[in-house]
Order: sequence, then structure tokens, then C-alpha cells
Amino acid sequence: MSSRSANGINVELGECINNTGFHEVDKTEGVVDGDAENTISAVSGSPNGEGDAYTQIKPYAGMPKEVLLLYSQQARYRLPREILFWLILVCTLALVALTITVIALSPACLSWWQSSPVYQIYPRSFKDSDGDGVGDLKGITEQLEHIEFLNIKAIWISPFYKSPMKDFGYDVEDFRDIDPLFGTMQDFDALLAAMHDKGLKLIMDFIPNHTSDKHQWFNLSRSGHEHYKDYYIWADCNSTHPPNNWVSVFGNTSWTYVEDRKQCYYHQFLKEQPDLNFRNPHVRREMTEIVRFWLEKGVDGFRMDAVKHILEAKHLRNEPQVNPLQSPETIDTEFELHHDYTASQLGLHDILRDWRAEMEVYSREPGRYRVMITESYDYEEIEKTMMYYGTPNVKESDIPFNFYLLDLPRNLTGAGAQGLVSLWLANMPEGKWPNWVVGNHDKPRISSSAGLDYIRVINMLLLTLPGTPTTYYGEEIAESSSDAPLSPMQWSAGPNAGFSDANNTWLPLHPNYTTVNVEAQQKDSGSVLAQYRALSNLREAELPLHRGWMCYVRSNTDVFAFLREMDGLDKAFLVVLNFGEDSVLDLSDVEELPERMTVRMSTKQENDGRQVEKSSIATARGEGLLMEYYAHVRFNPGHASRCFVSEKACYLGALDILYKC
Repeated sequence: MSSRSANGINVELGECINNTGFHEVDKTEGVVDGDAENTISAVSGSPNGEGDAYTQIKPYAGMPKEVLLLYSQQARYRLPREILFWLILVCTLALVALTITVIALSPACLSWWQSSPVYQIYPRSFKDSDGDGVGDLKGITEQLEHIEFLNIKAIWISPFYKSPMKDFGYDVEDFRDIDPLFGTMQDFDALLAAMHDKGLKLIMDFIPNHTSDKHQWFNLSRSGHEHYKDYYIWADCNSTHPPNNWVSVFGNTSWTYVEDRKQCYYHQFLKEQPDLNFRNPHVRREMTEIVRFWLEKGVDGFRMDAVKHILEAKHLRNEPQVNPLQSPETIDTEFELHHDYTASQLGLHDILRDWRAEMEVYSREPGRYRVMITESYDYEEIEKTMMYYGTPNVKESDIPFNFYLLDLPRNLTGAGAQGLVSLWLANMPEGKWPNWVVGNHDKPRISSSAGLDYIRVINMLLLTLPGTPTTYYGEEIAESSSDAPLSPMQWSAGPNAGFSDANNTWLPLHPNYTTVNVEAQQKDSGSVLAQYRALSNLREAELPLHRGWMCYVRSNTDVFAFLREMDGLDKAFLVVLNFGEDSVLDLSDVEELPERMTVRMSTKQENDGRQVEKSSIATARGEGLLMEYYAHVRFNPGHASRCFVSEKACYLGALDILYKC
């Protein structure tokens, strides 16, 4: 095959015979063979054929490296390449800078315990899987689809430890075992795995203050075993005279005499629940090991029970009487003493912070944050409850349970509801996350205490307030109880409400289970269950509802009205809740509200979608309205004292992101 040389470069003509660039200069069609050499010279060398420069008009496919290098140095190829390089570099640096800025300005994402309601299950009463009339862990596993249906991502399960059941499982015999009533450890592992497969989180009850009197530690302690003798609170006494006037939560003296030791042991609850001695470092170490045991198993958090009782004063002095004139011999309830020496003692928060630190170790894995919730009934001493949030520099409880809405049935007015909400928000440390509880295993069901007329509006309150709502099983269907809050879950109108195949259930069912049950309400778009689910979905979907401002607008005997809004977002919500009688609310003086709003959801389904004038917002007894509106002007800048937000964030519509503002 022919070849020629240009400046010492061999050009293989065979590589370019079929190249279109070659043919543009190919003038040989019809030329005799004798002129071919001159044509080749014109293509591969200089016009005069001297071969001193390569003058191919266009690059061609398959050109050799040496030819490519010649072309790459030409200005028309070099300049676009350099411009493109610098353009890419500048864009890359700008993108990196923008990313850093967005990260720096973005508020923290909500954790799983903030973004979802928490659903409390009392395991004895949720679902019986083995026909013994008692709910169990397998029963919970069978009904996880119900939790998903509610759009709930977190379940708190009341105690299922091995226990003599003197206090419904709060008297623990073995912290590392499952009571046979509820199943086995394999059943627990299967439940936890099933929950995690579905993206659900499990919160356990942890009961640090006391054990059962059947616990091995107590048996060794009462016998005087050297290592265990101080695992509990012992004091000198005799069978008729306790060491002091301390009274049990359940009434009467909190001391019980043991003949073997000729001493009394202390119990803030039942005599079958002796208090642990947390001033003994061995006890603290043992309880931390138990926390670690369940964290290793993969639980997602703990609800720490009765934490204010963990420590007692060492001096054992009598507590002051509420009524100094009362005869000391007649004192037999906890409300007749000031608990200066048996509750919220110095050192309590150090213990809780140690457990929080332990949980932090297990929270380092992305998406596996371990939540810590504390329980402490502090009644009018709300400042003590707020201390469980920790300090700006030391973490403690993520959320101390807020029990003040449990008093809603006794304050069932619009002003009463606002007062209970404000009580928490006004006292909560800045930047902390609120939570709301309207029912639990200690109190009558809200549908019984407040009345069925108000269960829907109470659920709307729970799911539209800022913070984490906790729902006690059955509240989503307005389950009632005539005598106790522990009645079995009503799944269907079938035998035993679908709870169990046994002849008898451990507690009687409410007679209304034939109409008030999950199966029936799933088929009814206007049911309490359907509305609960719709509210749960709205709370997750709408930014103003799950992390925006909450501003008080109006409250009176009948209604409580508040706004949920977010800076930078035109969409906002007005919530009007009726806790009294039929009412018409005039908000024409609220300039930030538009003249007309749309009912996004009403607890009376026929009102959904209707237009409402702000000067005439009508609500019926027990009705709740969630109204949507659009406005450029926000309410919170001009009414700071009436507004609350846990962490301020603004919405940037152009990028569809949140940023700190």
C-alpha cells in the first residue's frame, strides 16, 4: 500500500481512502493513472508537493495519533476545548459552593420519632394469637398492617418482661426474658424483624425504679448476700413502726418489714415492687447492662418509666405534710405529703444522662437513632418535667411525656384546650420538641371521659398541634371502656371482636364492639378511623403541619382556633376546634387571613371542600375544621408572643428546599 512522508510523518493513505474529508479534496475521478502520484502529493503534502507541512483539510476517522496532535494545536480546536474546560471547572466549583451553602443553611431533618405519631400498645389487649384469651407478641406481628394503614411509623409496647403480673407487668422478675404469657424471645425477635422490614420502629418500656420481689436480686438481698444486700433500700424498723412517714403511690406506708433481715425495705409502689438502690454503683452498672442488652437486639428506643422515683434522700427524714394540722397517723395518700425526699432527687439526671450517652453510641448508624422518652407525673410542678429535656450542652430525654392533655375532659372548652397546650409550649426550653398524650394505660379512655361527641375533634387537635402525638390503641376507632382502659382491641363484629378465639377474654369486651371496630370503620369513609388516617397522612404531607409555626388566633368557651404556617410558603392552615356547643366565629379582624378559605377536612364529612367566610366560621358541637388558604403575608412576624416553632425554617420555592432563617 502506498505511503508518503510529511515532515517525517508517515501517513497511511489506506486509512483515509474512504474518509469524507479526504474526498473533499479528491480530484482524481476520471484522472489517468499517471496523474495519481501528483494527486496523492496534493492530499498528503504541501500544495507544491515539497512535503514540508501537513495540510489535510479536515480530520478524519481513524487518523493516527501524530495527525490528531497536529490538529489539536490549531486555534479552532484548541479554543473551544479550553473554553469548555474552564466552563466545567467554574460550574463544578459553583455546584460545590451551592451544596455547602445548602447544607450549612438547611435545618436538621426530622427524626423518625418526630415525623410520625407514636402508637401505644398494651400487649395483653391488642391481639391474641394462641387462643388463651390474652394478647401476645405474635398477635402484634399479625396486626402490623393496621399500623401501616394508620401511616404510623413508631410503636411503643408496654412491658412484656417476665413478671408475676402483680402490677400488669411493671413488676419485673427478669429484665432479659419474655413472660410466657406473651410468648418467647424468638417471638420478640420475629416481631422486631417484621417491624424493621416494614420501616417501623419499636420503643420498649424500661422500668428502672424497682423490680419484682420475685427477682433473683431481691431474694439474694433479703437473705443478706454480701454482694446484693444493698441492691435495695433497707432501713432499721420493726413490724409496727416504719422508719418514717413516706407513703406509697398506691396509698399507705411505703415500707414493708422482712423478718429475715429484721429490717424494712422501701417500695414507692406495691409491696411486691421493691425500689432499687441507685446509690449503689453495682445497681447502676447492672441496669446500664440491661439497656445495652436490648439495644444490641436492635430496639429503637425506650420509654423510661416513673423516673422521678429513681432516687431517695439518704437521711430518710419525714416528708413535710401538706396540711401541717393533719394528724400524722391519718396520712395515707401521696397527695398529703410534699415529696421533698422521695422524688426528683439530686443525682437523678446524672443517671438518665448516662443512659442517654449509652444510647448515643448505638445511634451513630445512619437511620438508627435510638429515642429516649421519660415518664414523670409532676402535676403542677411542670418545671421539673422540663428538666428532663437536658441542657443546651448535655442531652437527656428527647421528649418527656406531656400528660397535661389528660386533663382535657375536665377542661372541655376552647379556652381550656388552649390553656393546656400553652402550659407546655410556654414552659418548654427553646428549640426542644413538644409531644402530646390524650390517653394511656393509667387513665380512662378519652372517648369515655370526654364523651363520644368529642373524640373526633380531640384526634384533630392531637394530629395538628406541633410535635409528636401519641395515640393509645383503640383511640383511632373511638373505643370506649366502662371500667378500665385495658379492654381488648375491637377488630371486627365477630366473636370476641376478632381479638381472640378463646371462650373468654382476659377482660370483658365493650358491648359496642359489633359496630365500633376496625373492620367496619375501614369500610366507612366517614368513620373515626378514616378521619384519623386522613389526618395522619395530611400531617406527614403538609410542611406547615409537621414543622411550621403554630399561632394562637382565638379561644373562648366553645372554640380553640390556631394557625399552622411556614415562612416562604403561601399555603397555610387555620384549625378551628369546637369543644363546646354550636358556635359561629368571626375572624374578620385577623388581617393576615384571606376573606375566604377552603375546608380541607372536617370531622363532619359533609363540610369537606366547602368555602368559608372568615367573618362567619360555623362549627357544630364537637366539630373540627382544618381550613386551607393561600396568602403572601404570614401571621407570626407581627404576633411573636402568640406563636411557637421548635426550629425556625423557611421554604425556598425556587429550589423546593428548606433553609434556616
